[in-house]
Amino acid sequence: MPTFRPTPNNQGHVDVELNKVGRQQAAAVADRLSKETAISAVYSSDLKRALETAHIIANKCGVSEVIQDANLRERHLGDLQGFVLHEAANHKPNAYQATLSTRTDEEIPGGGESLDQLFYRCTSSLQSIGMKHIGERVVVVTHGGVVRALHKRAAPTEQLQKKILNASVNILHLSSKEEWTIKTWGDVNHLNNTAFLKTDFGGDNTSSAQTKPECSSGSSG
Repeated sequence: MPTFRPTPNNQGHVDVELNKVGRQQAAAVADRLSKETAISAVYSSDLKRALETAHIIANKCGVSEVIQDANLRERHLGDLQGFVLHEAANHKPNAYQATLSTRTDEEIPGGGESLDQLFYRCTSSLQSIGMKHIGERVVVVTHGGVVRALHKRAAPTEQLQKKILNASVNILHLSSKEEWTIKTWGDVNHLNNTAFLKTDFGGDNTSSAQTKPECSSGSSG
C-alpha cells in the first residue's frame, strides 16, 4: 500500500494523491512485478492514490491501459473520513463506535458502509475480473480494507493478524469453480532495500494484488 499522507487519517473515499514516498513505493512494486510472469491486464480503484500506483505499474510492465473499477474503492467511512485516528473518538463518537462493533452489517453514520457491504462489493468485483481473464495474470490495485475483505473471502476461517503494509503484494488464485486460494500474502521483499518498509496504516490505504484466473490478484491500499 503506497503512502499518501504523513498522518494516520481515515481516508476512505477521500481522494488524496500519492506523496513522494508513495510514488517511490509504487516504483519498487512495479519493478518487482515487471520481472515476473507477463501481466495481461491492470485494474484499479478509481481513487487517485490507487490509480497513480496502477499507472506506474502498467507503464513498467508494458500494459497500455489501466481499467478503473469503482467497486475496488476503499470502504466508505462516513463521518470518519479525513479524521486523524486519535481524534475520531472525540469528534465523531457514534461513527467511531460503529467501527468497533462486532456486527458486520452495521453501517457507519454519515453514509459509511458496513463490513458486509464492503465484502460483497469488492469480492464480486474480483470474481468478475477473474472470470474475464481465465489462465492469465492480472494486477489489481486497491486498498487495505478491500485487501482484508479479499483475505476473508479466500480464507474465511483464518484470522488476519498482520497489518496491511503499503505496497505489499498479495497473490490469489481464482479457479473457474469460484474457489479462491492464497498463494502469497503481505510480501514486501521488494522494499527490503528501501527506506519505506515500515510505512503502514493498518489497512486504511492502498496495496497491490495480483490475480491469476484460474487467477492471481494483487492489491493497492
